[in-house]
Amino acid sequence: MKKNIFHILYIICFLLIFGQSENGQAAAQKQFTVVIDAGHGGNDPGAIGKRGREKNINLNVALKLGQLIENNCNDTRVVYTRKKDTFVPLHRRAEIANNAKADLFISIHTNSLASRNSKVSGTETYTLGLHRTQENLEVAKKENSVILIEDDYKQRYAGFNPNSAESYIIFEFLQDKYLSQSVNFASMIQKQFRQSARRIDKGVHQAGFLVLRETSMPSVLIELGYITNPNEEAYLLSEQGSSALAKSIYQAFLNYKQHSRKSATAVSPVSEPEEDIETPESEPQQTNIESMQSPSPVASKPSEKNTTATSKKTEADNKPVFKIQILTSDRILPAQSRLFKGLSPVSRYKENGIYKYTYGESTDYNRILRLKRSKVDGKFKDAFIIAFKNGEKMNINQAIREFKKNR
Repeated sequence: MKKNIFHILYIICFLLIFGQSENGQAAAQKQFTVVIDAGHGGNDPGAIGKRGREKNINLNVALKLGQLIENNCNDTRVVYTRKKDTFVPLHRRAEIANNAKADLFISIHTNSLASRNSKVSGTETYTLGLHRTQENLEVAKKENSVILIEDDYKQRYAGFNPNSAESYIIFEFLQDKYLSQSVNFASMIQKQFRQSARRIDKGVHQAGFLVLRETSMPSVLIELGYITNPNEEAYLLSEQGSSALAKSIYQAFLNYKQHSRKSATAVSPVSEPEEDIETPESEPQQTNIESMQSPSPVASKPSEKNTTATSKKTEADNKPVFKIQILTSDRILPAQSRLFKGLSPVSRYKENGIYKYTYGESTDYNRILRLKRSKVDGKFKDAFIIAFKNGEKMNINQAIREFKKNR
C-alpha cells in the first residue's frame, strides 16, 4: 500500500516538474508577429502600367508571402493590413501594426517613373530616414501622396504636404531606434532578390515614408520593380515572378527572425531603476570610440605621475564603460550638428553600416543614469544606455552585473 502511494506521488511530481519545464520553454520562445502591408488598394490604384496596377501586384505578392509564413512557421503570427482590394489609410496601416505589437512590419510596393523611362528596372528596399538623393525623395513623395485622397489628411498629418520638399525636413530630426534592425532586414531582402530571384539590386536606401514613421518596430518598404518597364511589368504580373519575389522576401524573413532570436539575450532586460545603485562616485573614463571633438595634442615627459595614470587607465579598460545613445544616422554628422540639440561632446561608433551617436561616458552606471535623466531625456525621449568594454560593445545586462560586482 505504501509503495503504491509512493509511486503515485512520484508520478504526480514528475508530471508537475515536466509540465512546468514545457511551459517555461514555450514561454521562452515568444510568438513572433509580422505585419504584411500591401500598399495602396481600393480607389487608390497606385502606379499604373500598360497592363497592370500596382495595388494588385502588391496584394498578390503580400498574400503569397503571408501564406509561405503561415504554412511553414508555426511560431509566427501573420497580420495583414488588407487581404482584399480595399483602401486603407496610411495612419491605419501603422495602427494595425502597433496594435498587434508586431515584431516586424513589411510594406510591399511597386515602383514607377513619371517620365515613363522604360529602361529602368530593379528592386530596392527602404527604411525610415532622410533622403540623400532626389530620386529617393521622389519615391517617398509618390508613396506618401496617397494621403491626399483621405478626407482629413491636413489635420491627421499635421499639415504635411507630400509634394513639398520642405515638409520632409521633419525626417531630419527623427530618431529611429529600430534603424539598425530595419537596415539589416532590408539588406537581407536585397540579397535574396539578387541571388534567388536574379533581380537587379538597386540597394538599401532611406527616405521619409509616413507609413514607416508611425510604426513602433523594425520596418521596411519594398519596391518590387518598375511597372513602367514593360519587361519588368510582365515579370511582376506573372505567376513565376510574383512567386519568386515572395519567396525571396520569405527567405530574408527567416534569416532575420533567426538572427534576431540568436541576438536576444537569455537574461531579462534591465529596466532603469527609480533609485540609483549606491556606489562611490568615480571620474568618467575614456574609451577608444571615435570622438566628435579632436583634442589638442599635448607633449609631456614621462613621469611617475603619468605611469600611475596609465596604470589606472589599464584598470579602467577592464571595466564596462557606459554611454547614452542618442541617435543614429547613415552618414557622418558634423560635431556642431543641430541634430545633437546642444549636447557636447558627442562620440560616434559604426555598427552594421550605421553611425550611432552617444553622449557621456563613465564606468559608473549611476553617473550615466543621472546624466541621462538630467540632460538627455528632455531632448531625446528614445535615448538609452549602452556599454563598451575594451573598446567593444557588450551586453548591457552583463555590464550592469559587472558594475554591481565591482562597486
